[in-house]
Amino acid sequence: MTQRTSPLPRNCPNCDGFASAAITTGARDQLGHLHTITADCPACHGTGTRTTRRNREGARV
Repeated sequence: MTQRTSPLPRNCPNCDGFASAAITTGARDQLGHLHTITADCPACHGTGTRTTRRNREGARV
């Protein structure tokens, strides 16, 4: 028998799966390390995937 495989999660169309990015501010601390901030994709909120809608046939309201 074949095994059922779950569908792969779909990548977010806005960030193409790269949901978070580390951005340097250009400033350095006393030890010489760069300050970075993390920016998340506003569409997927940093998950990198989008939710899929499941259409249920025969379910009418």
